Amino acid sequence: MIYLDYQATTPLAPEARDAMLRWLGGPESETFGNPHSPHRMGRMAAAAVETARERVAALLPAGGKVIFTSGATEAINTVILGSTGDVVTFATEHAAVLDCRAAVEAQGRRFTVLPVAPDGRADLAALAAHVTPSTGLVAIMAVNNEIGVRNPLAPVVDIARRVGAKVLVDAVQAYGRVPVEVAADYIAISAHKMHGPKGIGALWVAEGAGIAPLLHGGGQEGGLRSGTLSPALAAGFGAAAQVAAEGLSEQMFHVEHLWTMARAAFAQWDVNGSVVDRWHGNLNIRRDGLDVARLMSDCRQVMFSAGSACASGSGRPSHVLRALGLSDQQAKSSIRLGFGRYTTAADLESAAAMINAAAREQGL
Repeated sequence: MIYLDYQATTPLAPEARDAMLRWLGGPESETFGNPHSPHRMGRMAAAAVETARERVAALLPAGGKVIFTSGATEAINTVILGSTGDVVTFATEHAAVLDCRAAVEAQGRRFTVLPVAPDGRADLAALAAHVTPSTGLVAIMAVNNEIGVRNPLAPVVDIARRVGAKVLVDAVQAYGRVPVEVAADYIAISAHKMHGPKGIGALWVAEGAGIAPLLHGGGQEGGLRSGTLSPALAAGFGAAAQVAAEGLSEQMFHVEHLWTMARAAFAQWDVNGSVVDRWHGNLNIRRDGLDVARLMSDCRQVMFSAGSACASGSGRPSHVLRALGLSDQQAKSSIRLGFGRYTTAADLESAAAMINAAAREQGL
């Protein structure tokens, strides 16, 4: 099989797997301790968690703190529901942001969803027109999970600062792939999108950026996120972050090579979203009239997506593609190819040949 669905999840790095195994201790080991216990085994586990925290933080701006969570969805929900003031966001955001609308409005706060430009980037003029002194939070993606478009984060932060609003950046698709350099207040990330384990993510909180907790209990993670941490998951996350930090330039070069190959292989397809301002490990393309369900059936050996994995099976056209102005039919005639560190040129070449052959069988 050929895996081209890196936006949904990524293969676990061997280094992350090895780091996790040590902390999956059985009764004969000394590595199953609760990291919040004061005895020796607890302190050992806590040390592993703190080492992981430092490694995760090394890929984020200096001056903030990393709070481990169950994933980016929890991190995003914590910020949106724990903040004050009205919320402003964009139509192409992840469901973890957009589906907070009802909960925010139940708190008596406004939740405004702004349009994006035809290339998928945030509409800065719309943002400037809609933020007011009552705006408490602006939520925006760094890299879109469906179309790979990179948003202009610095101007968004500048606009938010004019009215005293804080900024939440969903950096799930950027972290570990490109440098995350933004003067935001909160940054949400996920381990399994960058070769770490599933079930753990993190929220980076800038110094002085207060927020109310979403979970209550033992007050772990600086009082913001209660619950017993998994040293194994944290260690795996930390190891994946360390590998990413050490090989970031090499990985970016590899992805650029794959992108060049993919663009040539699918030259007859239309690209959804900006071709320039995007992460080149994501190629979202369409052929008008394409039967994607048939295509996927004919290409069973290639793992790719007809849209966001978070909405798969819904039968609805992608809200991201609709936000670009595509018709329902155009959105349903689109596929997403995601590649990265462990994708080989031979894999991509073979997959492209299979997909193009299957499209030709449909007369396209």
